[in-house]
Amino acid sequence: MFKKTPFYLFIFLQTFFLFAQKNDGLNIPKLTQKGFLKIDYLSTKMPLNEKNMGLAGIHYNLYLNDWAYAGLGMYSAVTGTRGGLFTLGVNAGIRKSLFSTIYFDAGLHFGGGGGAGAPDGGGAYILPHFNLGYQFSKFSIETGYSYINFFDNGNIVGHQINMGVQIPISYDYASFNMLENKLIVDKNISNYNWYQESNKLSLLLHFNNLYLMGDTKNKDTGESMKGETIRTVGVELDTYIKNNTFLFLKADGAYHGIPAGCMDIVLGLGYQFSFNKDRTKLLGKFGIGAAGGGGVDTQGGFIIYPDLSLEQKIFKNIYLSFNTGFLMNPDANFVSATYGLGIKYYINQNGLISSDGKTLTSAKFKGFEIIVGEEMYFDAERNNADPQNLQQILLQINFYLNKNFYISGQTAFANFGNAGAYAEGIAGGGVSTSSKFSNKIQLFAQILTGAAGGGFMDTGEGLIVKPSVGASFLFNDKLGLRASFGHVKAINGELNSTMINVGLNYRISMLIAK
Repeated sequence: MFKKTPFYLFIFLQTFFLFAQKNDGLNIPKLTQKGFLKIDYLSTKMPLNEKNMGLAGIHYNLYLNDWAYAGLGMYSAVTGTRGGLFTLGVNAGIRKSLFSTIYFDAGLHFGGGGGAGAPDGGGAYILPHFNLGYQFSKFSIETGYSYINFFDNGNIVGHQINMGVQIPISYDYASFNMLENKLIVDKNISNYNWYQESNKLSLLLHFNNLYLMGDTKNKDTGESMKGETIRTVGVELDTYIKNNTFLFLKADGAYHGIPAGCMDIVLGLGYQFSFNKDRTKLLGKFGIGAAGGGGVDTQGGFIIYPDLSLEQKIFKNIYLSFNTGFLMNPDANFVSATYGLGIKYYINQNGLISSDGKTLTSAKFKGFEIIVGEEMYFDAERNNADPQNLQQILLQINFYLNKNFYISGQTAFANFGNAGAYAEGIAGGGVSTSSKFSNKIQLFAQILTGAAGGGFMDTGEGLIVKPSVGASFLFNDKLGLRASFGHVKAINGELNSTMINVGLNYRISMLIAK
């Protein structure tokens, strides 16, 4: 049932600027984690005779045993009038077979978020579901009852039918303590646990521009925004599924050009053509997703994204990327021409055989750390309102360049404090100590920067900087409790607050080969 497919949800924003260091290594044991990707949809009732809001979700869950699972998920508005509403949350549930192909799935999703002027209150919400599903050979479909409630002074409450698709996805990994161990390739390579086809992946860090066209309007004033340019920064992760065909996931946030808060998330399919001995690549892509916020009227939020990109090799597996295309909704109420540039890095992950059948001769284990937690800003400054505390749910992913230095990406969505539309997308780096005190304590310091806005938070055009220090208490090699203390400052806004956070961190190593 669990086909070995690329586990790309856990490594977006983490494989950039990969450094190779020579170490002695062993044929390190290969472990496997079972899980599944879920895409679902629900249409919930809105207050004051407003159209129903359609929410599309994407989740990744890990199996804790044969029947229980836990993971992460995001929702975004795609129909109705609330384009720009986005959320982030955690999942927990059970999945049990009733008959050979029929199963029962019950779970709870808790998170934070909002946007687009929706009555989301502080942003905290719950979304339980009770579904029946049918298992096909490579995927399953399910439907059933769900309930949504933005319970922190929000006014979105509904009982509705939900529909979903589950796709089994497992991934191989090694103990986090194996990071920086090099796998020695010799004549006995066929006996290695890791002698299998690798997963080809690429990560793009890019700056994009949205040149607004057509009937695009300001959601608050109704005035035309034609001719204005929104500048965004974001990431795109590509995972190759067959030869030159790939799936991609893209997420961008605005940092200049409009009031903070505009973002987009796109999932799609692409094809790559290679020229000039693979030094030049042409990529065609088409995706669907959600966009909105920052006062831009994207109607219900559903968008399409055709794109053409040209890449030129500049060093080993690093390419310079240029892109142009469109980000728009199908009825053309929102239209933008897109153009931008970025840096892309290609890797082969969790295998010693490339997609063209060649044996890869250099392979090293790199550390990944996934943190999920709750964060508080004290006396956070607001636009036209008194400061008050803000809480948000956060997701951070760290990729270790060596045993002590890591690069990092973080996103967060408000869930308490009357700022449900506030969200962040930031990146940076940090340094951590080796485990101390009987391998139980790990200290770290980091600094992150990027786009933030919404919820009437005073972040100006959206650029913030966020330094912090903290410690992790490790329950075992894989799981720990993490806490930090720091500060957040808006570069051209009044937000200037002390912060604390606490959460869980999940640590593994993955094989990177070339």
